[in-house]
Amino acid sequence: METDCTRDDLPVNGVTAPLPAGTRLLHIGPHKTGTTAVQGALFAAKDRLPEHGVVFPAHSRHPMEAALAACARPAMIGDTAPTEKHWTRLLQQVGATGAKTSVISSEFFADAEDDTTIARIVEQLGGERVHVLVTLRPLVRIMPSQWQQYVQNGLRMGYEDWLAHMLRKAPYEQPNPSFWRRHRHDRLVRRWARAVGPERITVVVVDDRDRGGLLRTFEQLLGLPENLLQPVPDAANRSLTLAETEMLRNLNKEFRGNGLPDELYSKLVRNGAVMHMKNACSPSPEDVKILTPEWAVQAAAGIGAEMARNIADAGVRIVGDPDLLSVVPKAPVPAGIPAPRLSPEAAARALYGALAAAADAPVRHTSPAKARTVHQTSSKELLRVLGHRCLKKLRRR
Repeated sequence: METDCTRDDLPVNGVTAPLPAGTRLLHIGPHKTGTTAVQGALFAAKDRLPEHGVVFPAHSRHPMEAALAACARPAMIGDTAPTEKHWTRLLQQVGATGAKTSVISSEFFADAEDDTTIARIVEQLGGERVHVLVTLRPLVRIMPSQWQQYVQNGLRMGYEDWLAHMLRKAPYEQPNPSFWRRHRHDRLVRRWARAVGPERITVVVVDDRDRGGLLRTFEQLLGLPENLLQPVPDAANRSLTLAETEMLRNLNKEFRGNGLPDELYSKLVRNGAVMHMKNACSPSPEDVKILTPEWAVQAAAGIGAEMARNIADAGVRIVGDPDLLSVVPKAPVPAGIPAPRLSPEAAARALYGALAAAADAPVRHTSPAKARTVHQTSSKELLRVLGHRCLKKLRRR
């Protein structure tokens, strides 16, 4: 359904009216709301879009560095810091689209937290030509996905403890202040509405029961033929199971406890072990999922209902059913959750991924620890020495 039926641009018979030709559609996420699926589908159809008057002005599926630079946000742990050049390059690509409709998508635009930054982004992308698109899912579905994503970026806190910090411990900013900046969705919508006006914001409530619904909505907004945008399989974007996440969380503790550098984490862990495990191992039905306790489910549903009311009052266009933002899953959390067990295959794949990443930076014996045998050196010191050796190689490369 779509609310606010007094508007002229509302859908007829369930079809969302397209945006005016020449619009610069800025999809700001936030995270875990179908952004990767949208970006993958748009990039795959990149060469076919212009014949329908639409351009995807980016040389990669996701211009993450450009969005981070525009919002003055840091890179993922250990990654190369984004620079103004990344943002300037994307602006040049957008400018080259001329009078055609263009679409820019990055969930990291949701990390822009002050009005000055948002106003600058809008102005540089085209001012009055910019239309902001926000995709939303229920918090209860976002929380486990976002937690395991934070673990992939170095978080060491367990899920229930993390939930307590996010939902019960004011000011609800630790250990991840970005969570509510992204996922207090009513405030996110209002921040961007102050820059473009509510009439140039569309909020799409994603219905997880309709797997193709989000892509169909993008097609309608962009005036594209039905089914032009198709899902692109992306194993690297799958969520980790509870066992995989717990393995990584404990590895993060060891990593931090040994004082290894962030660059090494990016190379060997996130882009080595985790990436290879995701690509090589598919979760089985027996894998224990990340389950949210009942108290947190109820808290998230209450916040979702409040956000839905506030978004409706903001005067923006809403596609979909806002009531979905406060739905409580019907399936109860089981009384006894089995302990997560990591399969030997998944563990082996993760280890291989780290070793394969390390193999790109062969080690020279330049450390004083070489004077002792492996058996005479503690495991912590061996790990630290290996880390610093690999880091030196990475920097030389």
